[in-house]
Amino acid sequence: MNTRDRLIVALDVDSPEKAIHLTKLLSPYVGAFKVGMELFNSVGPEIIYTLKKLGANIFVDLKLHDIPNTVARASRVLTSHGADILNVHAAGGKEMMQSAAQAVNKEVLDKGLTRPLVVAVTVLTSISARAFKEEIGFAGEIEDKVVNWAKLAQAAGLDGVVASPQEIRAIRQACGPEFVIITPGIRPSGGAVHDQKRVTTPGEAIAAGATYIVVGRPITENSDPVQAARNIVSEMN
Repeated sequence: MNTRDRLIVALDVDSPEKAIHLTKLLSPYVGAFKVGMELFNSVGPEIIYTLKKLGANIFVDLKLHDIPNTVARASRVLTSHGADILNVHAAGGKEMMQSAAQAVNKEVLDKGLTRPLVVAVTVLTSISARAFKEEIGFAGEIEDKVVNWAKLAQAAGLDGVVASPQEIRAIRQACGPEFVIITPGIRPSGGAVHDQKRVTTPGEAIAAGATYIVVGRPITENSDPVQAARNIVSEMN
């Protein structure tokens, strides 16, 4: 895989105009674009079709988390919209994740579509060790929970997980070389951390075993987004 194909840019914007502008500007330099809750809820699923027409690969980041039937139906819809990657939340349990994977496979078979990657979100990169224990109420260490959820996602038939850079090596060891690890919480050397707690640099994430990294504000809010993206690819190398 080409290094630039491993960089996903988060389109954390609230208008189609901004999303289209960034996609056109950055497409030659990155592998895919993430459509998250802000953009999807502002514009609706039409934004997926619009960006796909520009030749972009799209990661639809809605973190589906509901009863198995509801998540299965939503997963089928997102597959039909053309998502290249979609995610559910591992906290929904094995049955929910299995339902999502099976629904995606059936939609692909029924309509002759290209199968998206289906991945599970583990512990958000904004969650600190203190919040993990004192606010959310989990016992033990974050890494242990993330690895357990990753193994559960793999057993449920999912392709991989979304996890912070700090858990990459442990997931890779537990789930093997083919398991997809998508890593947010990436900040270029010397960059601002913002609201992230468990972060690392692009080069460190790739060296640890990340399949893809997700970068938002350090690129999209930079005065020169193209150069910012090129710098991150260089750091990945």
